Amino acid sequence: MGTRISANLKDAPYRTLCVENSPKGIESLNARGFTVTLLDEALRQADVVILAVPDHLIDPISRDVVPKLRSGTSVLVLDPAAPCAGRLQLRSDVNFIAAHPCHPPIFGNEDDPAARRDYFGGVAAKQDAVVAIIKGDPAALEASVPLVRAIYRPVATVHQVTIEQMALLEPALSETTIATCIFVMKEAIEEVVKRGVPRAAAESFALGHINIIGAIAFGAVEGRMSDAAYRAVERAKPLLFRPDWKRVFDADSNAEALDMITRPR
Repeated sequence: MGTRISANLKDAPYRTLCVENSPKGIESLNARGFTVTLLDEALRQADVVILAVPDHLIDPISRDVVPKLRSGTSVLVLDPAAPCAGRLQLRSDVNFIAAHPCHPPIFGNEDDPAARRDYFGGVAAKQDAVVAIIKGDPAALEASVPLVRAIYRPVATVHQVTIEQMALLEPALSETTIATCIFVMKEAIEEVVKRGVPRAAAESFALGHINIIGAIAFGAVEGRMSDAAYRAVERAKPLLFRPDWKRVFDADSNAEALDMITRPR
């Protein structure tokens, strides 16, 4: 994410100071036209500090960074995991905000071929983003929206949610649930290939059905599946999912996921 957002900040109306301590990271920044600023010098000048680092490093890095910030500075993290797990150092006179991209939707209406191939977002395809205040002045959240639009551009809508709601979106919805289901779908394709179906036929059949069934389920098109398809879903759901699978959204279960994500390796 640091590579992605720094590329967008390069042409944005912000002065960007990059802090990096790994030789590989410094080499990458230099190759992309950035120079590296020493941490203390960058913090002395910063109005906003973006912690574009892995979740499990937020705790030690924020413990080093936050005490050195000027009063009124804003800290932007790119995921709700660390703050919700209690692994983000806070300060009463500093604003803390979380922002995360929604990524381009599968039912997009992009005309540009490059945008249609931008699955991640932040390059050519329009995407939404979510923002939340973690601690501090609510006005700082509003002030952060133009920056969020810049780092994830092009952005259609910025949705304001609470930090607790953002944690329901990620990891509970996007990773715990949706990513798991998608990887299970990939395993299902491998299973029918193992049972003799040509891979090209299996992938074409599966991806086409994901497209139309998803469009029907989310109302992107008018229509419905066949009665037989609905009966198949009704029969298969208890075979594939535990009856209590929605407990992944319960506070204790999601807290376990947040702790795992942010725990030092």
